[in-house]
Amino acid sequence: MKPDDTQSLPPCFGRLDIVFPMQADGLRHTPDACLACPHKTACLRAAAAGRDGLKLAEEKIDRAYSAGAMGFFQRWHQKKSIARKKENPIKHNNSGEQP
Repeated sequence: MKPDDTQSLPPCFGRLDIVFPMQADGLRHTPDACLACPHKTACLRAAAAGRDGLKLAEEKIDRAYSAGAMGFFQRWHQKKSIARKKENPIKHNNSGEQP
């Protein structure tokens, strides 16, 4: 569901630090208040697709590396790719490919 201009979106819409905050256990959890929101899916997608989504990707890479599910060079390659997207976000779409 893609929100349009006619819908009234809450002020927290797409804000990663509010709709998917880091918890004390080191993982991100959706707050209970968000679960009842009719915009929750579009909201989380918007948060993940934005600049903060790169932060999510970095956290996922770090967890995989710490767990031994990823080697040093794979981690380095993926982190370098994220760094490039941060430097020039216009050249990269969500899939990481150049247009």
